[in-house]
Amino acid sequence: MTPLAHILALPVRAYRLVLSPWVGHGCRFHPTCSAYALEALERHGALRGGWFAARRILRCNPWGGSGVDEVPK
Repeated sequence: MTPLAHILALPVRAYRLVLSPWVGHGCRFHPTCSAYALEALERHGALRGGWFAARRILRCNPWGGSGVDEVPK
């Protein structure tokens, strides 16, 4: 993972550690948005992985989809 990707991953890891236990386990996607974001950052770096993560989070809304959504290769 690039240094910038590590920096972008910090808020995701903080969310998983602090807020995720309080929010609950109601994610409609598999893998969860936070796992998706970490995998995208690791696989594609800060810019492209950050773009994939942002798109995924924007799709996570009441009118969005659900199901299996893997990080693109």
